Amino acid sequence: MSTPPPPLLPFPLPLGNDAPATCEVPHFAPVRVRGGRYQLQRLVRHRRRAVALGLAMTAAALVAAGPRDTEQARGHPVADPVRKQRAVEMVAAPVRIADGATVRLLRPGDRVDVIAARETATGGDAQVVARGARVTKVPEALDGDAVDGALVVLSVPRTTAARLAGAGATARLAVTLC
Repeated sequence: MSTPPPPLLPFPLPLGNDAPATCEVPHFAPVRVRGGRYQLQRLVRHRRRAVALGLAMTAAALVAAGPRDTEQARGHPVADPVRKQRAVEMVAAPVRIADGATVRLLRPGDRVDVIAARETATGGDAQVVARGARVTKVPEALDGDAVDGALVVLSVPRTTAARLAGAGATARLAVTLC
């Protein structure tokens, strides 16, 4: 069996002796917590907008800080104009290397330094003729070429090719891998 609810009273009950006196509570705006646990989810949902806004702000800042005239930049002294250099014309230079076994180590695309060694009665004199020359081809050695060395084709500037040809006529050439 359940007990019936107490009857509703038409008037409030009187306060007891131990209750404090009533006073009016001042009115205040409700407290609202913004974001909370959903803030990260909202950031992930609107990430594209945030990135687009950041890019737009960066572009606007770069435009505002950029040069005012098309001829010179702001804040930089006017200097002599930079001279345009001619493009270096690369040529294929066949070079006979004295040591054929060294040439067999080379592959197309390798970078080598070419050294010319002159034999004299008092001692050898060696100098670097070409630095950082790119190997373009390593032809197969013929039977009679073993005594004379081995051929390698290098891609070098035209002036370096002339030095290589001159050095090959007067000295023995060697290569070192870069």
